[in-house]
Amino acid sequence: AVVGVADMAVSSDPNSTLITYALGSCLGITAYDPETGVGGLLHCLLPNSKSNLDKAKIKPAMFVDTGMVALMKALGQLGADLDRIVIKVAGGANPLDDSGMFKVGERNHTIFKKILWQNGLMVDAEDVGGVAPRTLSLNVQTGEVTVRSLGKETQL
Repeated sequence: AVVGVADMAVSSDPNSTLITYALGSCLGITAYDPETGVGGLLHCLLPNSKSNLDKAKIKPAMFVDTGMVALMKALGQLGADLDRIVIKVAGGANPLDDSGMFKVGERNHTIFKKILWQNGLMVDAEDVGGVAPRTLSLNVQTGEVTVRSLGKETQL
C-alpha cells in the first residue's frame, strides 16, 4: 500500500508492503510488532499540531505529534503490543532550505524523539537529515525496513 503525504497505513497482512515516496523534510515512521506481525507506516509533514488544531483533527497524520498517537492506536487495535514495537524512522532532511532558516526536517525529528521519550519508547534505527529525498518501505511479513535514496538501497 502506498502511503501519501500526511497519511498512514497499518496492516497485519503478511503479503503487504507499506511504502512512502519523496520524504524530504517529512518524516517516515515505521512501527512493527514482530510477534503479531502488525506494522504501520506514517508520513508526517509538520512537527506540531498546535500550529493548526483544526487540520490535526481531520488529518492527524499530517503532524508528528498527533500522527504518532494515531499510529500507535491503530496498531493496538490490530493487536500490536506497544512494549514490543520496533520503531524506525527516515527523512527529516532539509532539501529546499540551505540557509537552515526553517529547519522543518530537524524540528520534525526533534518532536518525534520527544514523543518517544515521553512514552518510554526507543527508536531502533534511523536515517535522517542531509538533503536527499528518501523512499521508505516496510515489509509486513518480515518487519524489514528499506530506505532508498540517490539510487542506493539500505536496510534499517
